[in-house]
Formats: sequence, C-alpha cells, structure tokens
Amino acid sequence: MTVSGIRPGLPEPDQGNGEGRASGPLAQGAHSSPPEQGDIRLESLETPSFLTRRVLAGNLAAQKIPDTEPESGGPSAPVQIPGRTSQTHSSARRDMIYPKLDDKQIARLAPFGHFRSAHAGEVLFDQGKEREALFVVIKGRVQIVSPWEGVEIPINVQEPGEFTGDVSLISGRRSLVRGRALEASELLEISGERVRHIVQTDPELGEIFLRAFMLRRADLIANTPGNVLLIGSRHSADTLRLKAFLTRNSQPFTYYDVECEPCVEDFARRFNIRADDIPVLMYPGLSPLSNPSNAAAAEFLGFNTNINVPARVHDLIVVGAGPAGLAAAVYAASEGLDVLILEGNAPGGQAGSSSRIENYLGFPAGISGQDLAERALVQAQRFGAQVLIARPAAGLQCQHRLFNIGLTDGSSVQAQSVVVATGVQYRRLALENITQFEGAGVYYGATKLEAQFCEGEEIAVVGGGNSAGQAAVFLSDHAKHVHVLVRGKGLADSMSRYLIRRIEDSPRITLHAHTEIESLRGSRSLEQICWKNARTEVRETRDIRHVFAMTGASPNTAWLQGGVVLDDKQFIKTGPDLSPQDLAAAHWPLRRQPYPFETSLPRVFAVGDIRANSSKRVASSVGEGSGAVQFVHKVLAE
Repeated sequence: MTVSGIRPGLPEPDQGNGEGRASGPLAQGAHSSPPEQGDIRLESLETPSFLTRRVLAGNLAAQKIPDTEPESGGPSAPVQIPGRTSQTHSSARRDMIYPKLDDKQIARLAPFGHFRSAHAGEVLFDQGKEREALFVVIKGRVQIVSPWEGVEIPINVQEPGEFTGDVSLISGRRSLVRGRALEASELLEISGERVRHIVQTDPELGEIFLRAFMLRRADLIANTPGNVLLIGSRHSADTLRLKAFLTRNSQPFTYYDVECEPCVEDFARRFNIRADDIPVLMYPGLSPLSNPSNAAAAEFLGFNTNINVPARVHDLIVVGAGPAGLAAAVYAASEGLDVLILEGNAPGGQAGSSSRIENYLGFPAGISGQDLAERALVQAQRFGAQVLIARPAAGLQCQHRLFNIGLTDGSSVQAQSVVVATGVQYRRLALENITQFEGAGVYYGATKLEAQFCEGEEIAVVGGGNSAGQAAVFLSDHAKHVHVLVRGKGLADSMSRYLIRRIEDSPRITLHAHTEIESLRGSRSLEQICWKNARTEVRETRDIRHVFAMTGASPNTAWLQGGVVLDDKQFIKTGPDLSPQDLAAAHWPLRRQPYPFETSLPRVFAVGDIRANSSKRVASSVGEGSGAVQFVHKVLAE
C-alpha cells in the first residue's frame, strides 16, 4: 500500500471507460443516489473496517480499536496509522503550519464573520462537505482529524488564537478533514467567500492564511491516507493515468496494487470487484467507479462542484493551465477581470511533469513543475479566478462579439476574450506498437511517480532537450543506469550547459549519439528494447522495461478546428507573424493590425509553447501569459 505523497507524472490523454462504471454489482447505482439494498459502499463497512484492520495488523504501537461501533453521538477513537510520518513538528515549523493570531489581527477579522458557541463534540465541518468555513478559536479547543475507514487519524488540536482551514477554502473543493470542538468553545466563524476576500485585500493576514493553507495541504498529502482509495495494477496504463491525475491535482489517496497487496484479493471479493474492473476508484458514500476517465474522476471527487459553468459571460477564458495560462490568469484576475480557466488534465501542463526546474528565476535550489503549478494556481484563485479541472475545450465559435467555447462533455462557456495556452505534448515514438506500452513501460513524464518503477533497473531516456536532461539526472538517483538516446551528434545544440555537465560527470548516465529505438518488445508490459546507431549500423538489444520519451513538440491545436491561422507545424501564428495574406484569408475585420500575441481572430490570444516562434521555456511562457493581459484590456475597451 502506498500513499500519495509522491509527485505527478504522465500527462496522458484522458482515457478510461468514458464516464466510468460502477464495478461488480454496483453498476446500476447512480453515483450520488442513496445506497440501495445490496449496494456496498465504502462507508458501509463495519468499524473497524476490513482495510483498517489490515493496515493496523502487527503494529504493536497502534492504539487498540474497539470491535464495536462507538456510542451514539461519540467520535471514534483517533489512531495513528502505521507507516505515516508522525504528525508532530518542530516548534518553528508548527508555528508556520498553525500560526497564532494576536488580538489585533482577530479584531480585524471580526467584521467579516460572526461569533458563535460550540458544545463539546460538535462537528464544525466534515470531510467531503463543500463550502467549509474558517473558524478562529477564541476560547476552548478544536480537534482536526482525518477520518479513514471508521477511524480518525489525529492531525492537530487548534488552541485559542489559531484557525482552521486549508487550500480548499480558496478553491471551494470538498473538505479533506473533520473539525470538532473538544470542549465548550467560543469561535469566530468566517465563510469561505469572506476568507477569499480577506486574502485579496489584507496583505498581512492573506500571507498568514495562504502559507498555512498550502503547508497544511502538503502535510495532509504526506502524512494521511486521504479519503480516496485507488485499486489498480502496476501493469495498467489506466492505473498510472489515475495516479498521476490524483497526484497532480493534490488529491490525497491510498493505493493498493492487486499484484503486491495480499489483502486486495479478499477486499475485491468483498466488493465483487473483477479483474477487468481494474483500476477502481472509491470514495466514502459513493459507488466505486471502474476505470473512470479523468473527467468522471473529477466529477466523482467534486473537483468542480463550486463552479456554475453556464452562469455568466466571463471577461476572459484561459484555455490551459500551464505556466503561460496560469500567468495570464493571475495577472488578469489581479487586475479585476472575471477569469475562468479550462484545464483538460491537471495544472502545470508539460512543465508540471518536470521533476525539477533549476533555471527558473527566483528558485536557486530549483522547484518541481508541480510545486510551481500549485503555487500559481492558488495565486490565481486567491485573486478570484475559477478553474474547471478535466474539462477540455472542444471548439471555439464567435457569436455576436462573444466567444462560445464548447467542452468535451457537451456543455459550453462564454467570454468576451480568450487566451489559448494549451501547450504541446511530446511526440510519440515512431514505432508501430507504441500504444501497447504507453503507461506500461513508455512514459512522457519523469517524476517520483514513475521513478518508483526504476529502482535498481537500467532505463532509457529518449531526447536531447532540457526536459530529457532533467529526467536523466533525476532518474539516475533511482535507476541502476540511465541510457540517453539522441539522433544528433550530441547535446550542445539543444540542452543547457549545466545539465550537460551533470550528464557528463555522472557514472550512471551514458549518452548514445546518432541512436534511435527500433523496436519495443513485451507482452503485458515492456520487457526489451532494440536500438540502432545510425553511424555504425550496430544494433543492441537490452532488457530495459522503462523508456522515457521526451522528443519534439506536437501543439495541442486540433480543438480549434481551423478557427485561427496556424503555421506549417500547426502552431498558432500571432501578431507580426501574421502576414497580409494570412489576415486576408482569415477575413480580419478591423482596421488595426493584430496586437502582440493576438491571433487571426480578434480578441483571441495565444501564449506559451502553443504559439509559433515562442522560445519554449517556462520563464518566457510566464512572461507571455502576463504580457498578453495588457492587450486583453485593450480589446475589451474597444
């Protein structure tokens, strides 16, 4: 069993069984309907549950759990789940995660909420509930726990001056924890909407709240199992897809592998889960989903429940939540525009699958792509931007000066202007059986998620750019040996010098110039690869089970369906790159020329990797996204 403290990987297309299906005998139950007779759901297991018993078995230090249900109205006994990092922290770190407000700060907050009393044992907010409020403890104590399979994992006890909440207060997602008054308490209750107003308007309190919220979420991911179970197989591409989707969207979960966990066989029999149901996603109170698409998983877990999609016309819709799109959203929202972000998978884009970005300004020790994306997303939401997860755009139409963007689920959203930041994806290797091994030996991202597969093994990284270099250096800390395969004569023309030096200095990395993979071999998953040196004509066959493909860039422009002018490589042409012939063919209707970053369709902009002739760097993408906003203001004023 593993917990989702790991970071993301594989930015694959959304696959799965469409909307997902309930597994075993649960196929007839609607996801949100009350359990029918015989409809076994996660919360219906006796306390302590089957899985909890398995986790706690053999742990002599664990608190004994009674074999009976707790008395009516009383909470179940908190326990420490074995294998988790202790929830105790150093004094300095605890002060950052659970800061204490002084009297003046509480007085500033008072007009935004109301004072109330809570009796001992009263649940103030609960796991899985939406629109959680923030509570400042004035008198008494509030305990924060993570419910899991009939037991409660203690997280913290909030003392007077301390406050509850994490980033779900900013995003509007369901709460991951339960808060209960330990004794008769006096509290200041502030709604999530008012909290979002405070972080926008009060710099001091906003900084205190945001730092604490983000640290608490990281702590939850690292130290609690969460309320989501994923049962899958290491040989299943869809299992890896769902693990990456949950991880990159900062959703804590517990993973059970059918081939490694002896308890899963009994558990599968209990829930009537068949082999062809794998992977299965489970959430308390809902029927398990068999191999759901990313969109179905997002709906299942309530990622977008706080957003009423067709409710209004937005000032700006940003399509894509990579570095360029998030930068555009942050600057536009901070300047007062009503912003909606559409993201087809998870925030971060291609950069989100990078294990470490070391040449981004302001981070001398480097930062992972996901950490950068998480910070940018919270920053955008802080200023009021909304984000729809796993809701990719499917088409763009202009109707009466409004843009209508169709989504893959058949719904649509409207805006007065659009920023396209859908980025690129790595090209597939030109091998006839490549799809057989994608997610089962061939990967398009290199993070801790994929690195787990590589311990003590020889692996191959295909590509000569910075992403490939970062992957090779990172994976060399896990793999027995890393083979870097490039078609050219070397790395000097395509990779940053600091990465080249690390590759040259590492005894665990070998560069193979003029070399390409010719074939992949295996049954359920990749087992062997054969590569050929184009200069020497020598072929080698290696027992390599993991290949990381990071070559080329295919722009994600198909959804535009020819609505804007593209270059011969299908990147979007903008601003001065649009020739008079391009504008004439597109029937450009205005006297002025397109602004920088503006496409052949007025008020539609393109930024980042998707844009023709962009530099394909994270820093430049951020610059383009923020720079485009000044022209958004101009077109909205026309």
